[in-house]
Amino acid sequence: MQIVLSDRAIESLSCAPPNVRRAFEKQLRFLANNIQHPSLRAKKYSESQDIWQARVNRSWRFYFTIAGETYRIEDVVAHLK
Repeated sequence: MQIVLSDRAIESLSCAPPNVRRAFEKQLRFLANNIQHPSLRAKKYSESQDIWQARVNRSWRFYFTIAGETYRIEDVVAHLK
């Protein structure tokens, strides 16, 4: 699978702390190899918009879409608890 980051995701990551960026890179490797990897906890977030959510860490999430063989990362945000 190919992974593409939107401009919004790139901007969000540039503002994120270094430990979040490192964790995100690790999670992208898991995503590319296996969307069902346990640490991702990937799930459909919005059926109508076909958006998925996965974990970066306990406090951050990323949102993505799937088009063919491509995961498009739409945003990376702090997760409200």
